[in-house]
Amino acid sequence: MSTTIPTKTIQASEAKTHFLRILNDVEQGQTVTITRHGKTVARIVPDEAARQEKIRAAFETMREIRKRTVKMTVEEILSARDEGRK
Repeated sequence: MSTTIPTKTIQASEAKTHFLRILNDVEQGQTVTITRHGKTVARIVPDEAARQEKIRAAFETMREIRKRTVKMTVEEILSARDEGRK
């Protein structure tokens, strides 16, 4: 399950000035291509293992929240709705 995020291309001089911003972009899943005089010299790509770990952790959090959620019957839901309308 891979979503495609467009590649960002920047000049080496800009990369030097904005390196932390570039790292943030890569951390968010974007690939950044660095060029010098119009030719690609480097490509910074996200760490796929770290991305997969974040996804796994998010799903685990959702599962834990579901376990703590109070299960109600349809009748209880309708009753609570009606009570709220009074």
